[in-house]
Amino acid sequence: MSTNILVLCTHNSARSVLSEGMLNHWAGALGRDVHAYSAGSAPSGRVNPYALEALSNAGVRTEALRSKSWDEFVGEGVPRMRVVITVCDSAAAEQCPYWPGSPVQVHWGYADPSNAAEPEKGKAFELTRQAIAYRMLQLVQLPFERLSDADLQAALEKISRT
Repeated sequence: MSTNILVLCTHNSARSVLSEGMLNHWAGALGRDVHAYSAGSAPSGRVNPYALEALSNAGVRTEALRSKSWDEFVGEGVPRMRVVITVCDSAAAEQCPYWPGSPVQVHWGYADPSNAAEPEKGKAFELTRQAIAYRMLQLVQLPFERLSDADLQAALEKISRT
């Protein structure tokens, strides 16, 4: 059974998209049945080009990545999420919709690389991608099928301390 993971950030243009791309990349590389999605509470409608560049430079496919609302993941016929991760502080503070199946939730905060000065912006996105990639690699290797929600929560919190 697939493990679905939703990564949230307010605008769904940088950190959450980097997370979706890296998690799906690792899942494919390791042959894991894990699927990442990303969304935002107030999506910008576009993915930051620096995020796409950082992912592309790391060999991650970006064609399917887009900025979308978390409303796409509420209601009937949507993938059932096992985990919901917030990656920006503003999204973590927002009242999230009810997620069917009551997934495990965790906050993994990252500084917004979009706030970097222009000459350093590319480097900021690459460093953020690397930090996200490290956690996503740990995440994709978890034995989801053997973990209770409480054990999964503990594993996610342990990863957040790395």
